[in-house]
Amino acid sequence: MSVLKITKENFEKEVMQSDKPVLLDFWATWCGPCKMVGPVVEQVAEETVDVARVGKINVDEEQELAQTFKVMSIPTLVVIKDGKVVKSTVGAQSKQTILSMLK
Repeated sequence: MSVLKITKENFEKEVMQSDKPVLLDFWATWCGPCKMVGPVVEQVAEETVDVARVGKINVDEEQELAQTFKVMSIPTLVVIKDGKVVKSTVGAQSKQTILSMLK
């Protein structure tokens, strides 16, 4: 699977030290819109495997990371490049919108 499960243990290595942009999907099992976005995020991960990395962060399990990114509502999608947030969006997004965030 091309979607990484991001935790505070692997965050530094997988996200901050990545040589590619990283799309992070902040989600939770009880979140309806997250369930709609989930499969789209997985498609994006498969289509961008050569140019980007995609990770999912469960906000219930990783509250510290959610607080770091000031995630107030989910789904929140964040793109990190060279260790910095370059784009972020809240709510269910189309595949095209998510792909364009990685450009």
